[in-house]
Amino acid sequence: MNRQHISRINDVLFYIHKDISRVLSAKELAAVAAYSEQHFHRIFKSVVGESIHQYIRRIRMEYAANQLMFDSAASVNEVANKCGFNSVSSFSRAFKATFKVAPGEWRKQDMLVAEKPYLSDPDVAAGYRRIEGMVLPEPKIIEAPDRLAAYVRHKGYNRSIKNAWFILKAWAASENRDFSMQFGLHHSNPAWVELSKCRYVACISIDRPLKFRSIVNQMVIPGGLHAVFRLNGVYGELLPQIGLVLEKWLPASGFKMRSTPAYVHYHQNHFLREDERFELDFYLPIGFF
Repeated sequence: MNRQHISRINDVLFYIHKDISRVLSAKELAAVAAYSEQHFHRIFKSVVGESIHQYIRRIRMEYAANQLMFDSAASVNEVANKCGFNSVSSFSRAFKATFKVAPGEWRKQDMLVAEKPYLSDPDVAAGYRRIEGMVLPEPKIIEAPDRLAAYVRHKGYNRSIKNAWFILKAWAASENRDFSMQFGLHHSNPAWVELSKCRYVACISIDRPLKFRSIVNQMVIPGGLHAVFRLNGVYGELLPQIGLVLEKWLPASGFKMRSTPAYVHYHQNHFLREDERFELDFYLPIGFF
């Protein structure tokens, strides 16, 4: 696939995820990519694997699922507005088409006992059992800075993520870049998104912009108010631990989850270690409204 195509579509994905509640027209996004609108539709689908309209609809529905589950004080209308919908009826139709239940029914589920897609993975299922009864550490509530980063996108949450890290490591060595500040962006909630469809971004902090873009691109990891949890364990235990943060801590915290992606700052990266152990800070973007 043409490297220029990948770089330009990466710019579009970054633009989309900065604020998914705003109007995101194909014409506007084509301008971000510097393509004609007709050409943009073809290139986006060839790079991402789904149409631009399908992609935007899906990420909005995933965000809506989080908001409905973890912000019980917000009305369905408020959640619809946060996701860029002008009417509850159109939002409800889109949500039911995605999750097979209406927004109100979705809220009635008990996520602490519901069957989660990630439990189909034997390693994650074993990790889920091992952390049963775990007491979450107290988070730090901080204003995180914006971070300029080089990154490689990856679809699917499993051991294949290490391939994105190997690419990024080789690029850093060829560019004489520091590889020590490693971050992973989690665009999807694997509690209800199949692991094969989860979107992950491997990132390293950089002190100067890229001269050339290819499969490795650059972005700014959004800062702002975050709850930061120090988590550690072995491969398979991270997703269940993040699940505890979202399902137990967030609803009782008084905060609301913002639409920017959650991310981790690795101190030990389990995708790069032979023992597959991790120690990291999990950054959950939060707000008051």
